[in-house]
Amino acid sequence: MTLKEQITEDMKTAMRAKDSERLGTIRLLLAAIKQKEVDERVVLDDAQVVAIVDKLIKQRKDSIDAFEKAERKDLADKEATELVVLQAYLPARLSADEVSAEVKAIVTGLAAELGRAVGPADMGKVMGAVKAQLAGKADMGQVSAAVKAALAG
Repeated sequence: MTLKEQITEDMKTAMRAKDSERLGTIRLLLAAIKQKEVDERVVLDDAQVVAIVDKLIKQRKDSIDAFEKAERKDLADKEATELVVLQAYLPARLSADEVSAEVKAIVTGLAAELGRAVGPADMGKVMGAVKAQLAGKADMGQVSAAVKAALAG
C-alpha cells in the first residue's frame, strides 16, 4: 500500500470514527497532494508525498511560533494537533548523530570527487547532495546545521 493509499484509508477511518480534527487535517493533506498532482499532471510517489507532508509540518511549526508570540494559545493548540497527525505520515527520522555521520560521509565523498578540501564556499554543492540522499529521512534544519558544522571543522 502506498503512502497516498494509506492516507486515504485513514481518512475513511476518521470519517467512521467521527474524529473531525483528524479528518480535517487528513483532508488538508489530501488536497495538497491532489493540487500538486493536478498542477504537474503526474501521480506522486511516496517520496513526493513525504515532501508535501514535510512542507505542511514546517508550515504548522511556523504557525505555532507565530501564534505563541501573539499569545493565541487556542490557535497554537489547533496547529499542534494538526502537527501530530501529519507527523504520523513521515518515515522514521534519523537521529542527530546519524545525520552528522551521513553528512560527514557525503562531505568526504564530495572532497574526493572535487580533488580538494571542501569549505564553506561549497555549502550549496554539499546541501544539494545531502538533500538528495536524506530527503524525508531527516529534518532539513538539523541537516543544515550538521553541514555547517562539517564545513567549518
